[in-house]
Amino acid sequence: MTSDAQTYGGKVGNTVADSTPWWPTPVTPPPNSPNVVMVVLDDVGFADLGCFGSEIETPTMNALAAAGLRYNNFHTTSICSPTRASLLTGRNHHSVGMAVVSNWDTGYPGCTGRITNRAATLAEILRPAGYSTFAVGKWHLAPIEDTTPAGPFDQWPLQRGFDRYYGFLDGATNHWDPDLVADNHHIDRPERPDYHATEDLVDQAIAMVSAQTSAWPERPFFLYLCFGTGHYPIHVPKPYVDRYNSRYDAGWGAIREERYHRQKDNGIVPADTELPPFNPGVPDWSDLSADEQKVAARMQQAYAGMLTHTDEHLGRLIATLKEIGQADNTVVVLLSDNGATQEGGPSGHENAMRYVNGLDPRPIDQQLANIDDIGGPGNWMVYPMGWAMAGNTPLKWYKQNTHAGGVRDPLIISWPAGITDGGAVRTQYHHVSDITPTLLEAIGLEPPAEVAGVDQMPMEGTSMMYSFADAGASTAKAEQYYEMFGHRAMWVDGWKAVTRHIPGENFDDDRWELYHLDQDFSEARDLAQAEPERLAALVDRWWEAARAYQVLPLDDRILERFHVPKPRPITGRSRFVYYDGAYIPSDGCPDLKNVSYEITAELTRADGDDGTLVACGDVASGFALFIQGGRLVWDYNMAWEHYVAETEPLPTGTVTVTAAFERTGSYAGTTRLLVDGVETALVDMPITHNTHIHAVGISVGFTKAPSPSPRTTGQFPFTGTLSRVVIDVADDRELPDQLLVLD
Repeated sequence: MTSDAQTYGGKVGNTVADSTPWWPTPVTPPPNSPNVVMVVLDDVGFADLGCFGSEIETPTMNALAAAGLRYNNFHTTSICSPTRASLLTGRNHHSVGMAVVSNWDTGYPGCTGRITNRAATLAEILRPAGYSTFAVGKWHLAPIEDTTPAGPFDQWPLQRGFDRYYGFLDGATNHWDPDLVADNHHIDRPERPDYHATEDLVDQAIAMVSAQTSAWPERPFFLYLCFGTGHYPIHVPKPYVDRYNSRYDAGWGAIREERYHRQKDNGIVPADTELPPFNPGVPDWSDLSADEQKVAARMQQAYAGMLTHTDEHLGRLIATLKEIGQADNTVVVLLSDNGATQEGGPSGHENAMRYVNGLDPRPIDQQLANIDDIGGPGNWMVYPMGWAMAGNTPLKWYKQNTHAGGVRDPLIISWPAGITDGGAVRTQYHHVSDITPTLLEAIGLEPPAEVAGVDQMPMEGTSMMYSFADAGASTAKAEQYYEMFGHRAMWVDGWKAVTRHIPGENFDDDRWELYHLDQDFSEARDLAQAEPERLAALVDRWWEAARAYQVLPLDDRILERFHVPKPRPITGRSRFVYYDGAYIPSDGCPDLKNVSYEITAELTRADGDDGTLVACGDVASGFALFIQGGRLVWDYNMAWEHYVAETEPLPTGTVTVTAAFERTGSYAGTTRLLVDGVETALVDMPITHNTHIHAVGISVGFTKAPSPSPRTTGQFPFTGTLSRVVIDVADDRELPDQLLVLD
């Protein structure tokens, strides 16, 4: 790798005879620079890994911990995109513009849904320093409306410093049939038996580092590997679910107690740590019926199986590093992006899209009848929050909250060439923004003042490298603020002020709690009344940090932010014209929620020509307009509530068909099917999507993912000629006064 900025040092004469050649000095990293492998798990709680007290089998992660260090006082931002932004930049998430997920831009500097170019990613720092850089798996750092084939691509992985990318750009995907991107383009998943995204991601990671080492073994690499495990949907091969048969029959309270005692015995938590009472809203296991217990236990079996399945495939990557001679000088950083999730509610959901759209779970008899489908291709499961409480043992609350259950998460750092205290636990207080400064120090690089011509913000994180060799060293971190959906916290010198905000209530009415974390690991003893002056000082310090790091204005809207009318490439358009073979990811599609619309397909068909005209979503939720047996079919999948209309057989030749939805009330309406302008079928739709149709967008002439309609399978491409599909959106949209609150 060379720099174009170097002044030419040779001589150019009239001929070669009177000229002197010169070559720029290659840019190389400091001597013996380590490889870096970041492994990011999704929604995995503090107590979910075997080496952090769990009964779940994670031998690969346990081995990394045995060779390296476990940090029991490590913190994240409490949700995915912000943690990843902070992890990769070494700054606070509001500072770089990622207040919440990259789906949302509310028009304020701290919430743009993108990482400012003034905060280079670690890849953007390491690539010019002579590293190869690879990203594999979940990205969720680009505005989702920018993830269409038209871009813009400036926030995609390759434009943020990575040489190669393979994975999915949104926050969740179907692991059996993921919405895949390779480098800068969308692709179909590989066609092979028993496909699963986790195995595919590891295959790609192994191929990238193996090819790099084969071609240029002296050049170090940075691999950023982000699994979908264990964010919903929980998808895992059935043998891994069955592996945990009967293990969770005793319920979340019993598992929580087991983990708590194991953590104390293994030194993961101090011996005097208290186990707080159940989180409000979590039912006692004995209050569930026998059928409810069976379903809930099976859901946790699937979650545990998915984590074990991921650990097994991560083991293949670690084995490859050893085989190619790169293991000893590779820093492996493994973390979860936030605590275990409350998003399944008290009973969990077989289909998370029901939860997202405010629908109740299906009746327990239906769930029990389909219990063996949990974790499988026809399921989009998110587990009950009782299991999340156990996942966060011994901490309170969950993902999204700024109590420890949301922000204190497992961290393992393994580096055989640089860490000799293998198997030890480190107790220094640290934050996800500290990882990039740590790695830069380990490599021997200073944070650059300028990257690609852009002046850089100061690093806000604090290197943790001092803790590698000194278990007793005092925490180098001075302070850390937290904010998510109005939940707030401030940590200074071992003390933490924290509040759990109720959406819609006045922020001034929030009740702040106070904990001395150095003596109260689990935030069990609230000292707010005993130390009011200390609490007031911490709250004042939170406001100072909020002003310094772009946290303000406080915003407790959650799903309402999907409806913020920010400028988008499609803003102001009411007509969308798509051509055969097009695929438009979710937020790049027209918004078809609570508004009248018409979907018209212009086609030519002969006898026997069937197939998909347009589809959106997958088996969990969405809609499909297709021809089957010569009949036009509209199947609207409202998270497994199907509204279907079907015509008589269509004529052959050139035909225009339309699915026309007329809104008749809040998220209700009627869809009429028209053939050459004549109405031929209709269906009443008493409820339609109110928040999110699906992460899978619109595909034209084929079905991108497992079909929203159980009547079709595979991509079901249209075999006739599809000229175009036109979507016309009316101007009768109505936003509700309130939307589902995810808390």
